[in-house]
Amino acid sequence: MKLASRMDRLGTETAFLVLAKARQLEAQGKDIVHLEIGEPDFDTPSNIIEAATKALHNGYTHYGPSPGLPELRKRIAEDVAVTRDIPVTSDNVVVTPGGKPIMFFAILALVDHGDEVLYPNPGFPIYESMIRFAGGVPVPMQLHESKDFNVNVDAVAKQVTSKTKMMIINSPNNPCGSIIPKADLKALAGIARKHDLIVLADEIYKRFLFEGEHHSITQFPGLVERTIILDGFSKTYAMTGWRIGYGVMPQALVEPISRLVTNSVSCTASAIQMGALEALNGPQEDAYAMVAEFKRRRDLIVNGLNRVPGIRCANPKGAFYVFPNVEGTGMTSRQFADGLLQEGGVACLAGEAFGEYGKGYVRFSFANSAENLKKALGRMEGFVKSKKR
Repeated sequence: MKLASRMDRLGTETAFLVLAKARQLEAQGKDIVHLEIGEPDFDTPSNIIEAATKALHNGYTHYGPSPGLPELRKRIAEDVAVTRDIPVTSDNVVVTPGGKPIMFFAILALVDHGDEVLYPNPGFPIYESMIRFAGGVPVPMQLHESKDFNVNVDAVAKQVTSKTKMMIINSPNNPCGSIIPKADLKALAGIARKHDLIVLADEIYKRFLFEGEHHSITQFPGLVERTIILDGFSKTYAMTGWRIGYGVMPQALVEPISRLVTNSVSCTASAIQMGALEALNGPQEDAYAMVAEFKRRRDLIVNGLNRVPGIRCANPKGAFYVFPNVEGTGMTSRQFADGLLQEGGVACLAGEAFGEYGKGYVRFSFANSAENLKKALGRMEGFVKSKKR
């Protein structure tokens, strides 16, 4: 069967490919520590499950409006207005089945063939995939280890051309766990204003902060009018399998984005939205306790990695990933990741899965128990030492 040529431009998310390989090894009887998938290992809080279950019994089993249920859109707007200190109403909100559709729909709605899009590299692989799929030209903004995995703002300014249409930023960042400093955000906001760029601000990890505070680019003058905030419930409330996210955007974009929802998925499941409403309205103790536990795990894995010969690991300030440099082991990042899985029984991702500037690094998700992290570190040390004999 001959596929459409556009499919050649569509990438993937390597974490799911590595997970499949790891599952195959498990089926053969091998014990695997999973540090490849980026999802909390906690269960969804019970009050959220109960709210969604109640909604199912109360008739929330039918189609809803494409941009989302009015009560959830209103509550999201209230939350965003407080957490970002910006003017937002329900008319700025579109609810989608997961956060990825906001990336997809925003790029499809705004990027024409040949338009250039700035995006973080190393960065979430779907950014580049969607830019290419829409016919755009991905322009990588390099994140430098020497700058705590942030961009050189002056270099970014020089990358802007007459064809640049959009800038994608992600803070806290996947895969590096870095946070964009407020001064850099201000400078990036200035670039967006000067060149009339649309900004897609991926803030899905905003609650996963171990130091400092979250700053949104929308806090700077003129950016509310040109920014799409991507956020959701998957990470903060351990709801990855529920598939619910949202975008907060200039009102002029809500109708076209909603039309894309109508044409693709019709709407987000109504009962799921009622669970999300409870997530925002209900107690927040479970969410904060999860972040506190992730901070403990962060400290454990960073300290452990820096004791392994040939590995150096920066201390991430947010999200739940570490992005250590493994060049000192004498292996490429691909050799390291593949060998660690096959020989050491630890699943991770080679850095090039996150773009060309990820070479030499690997990503570990520390969304696993402290016991399993210790086991993984021990196996890793043994694996590295075996290669130096």
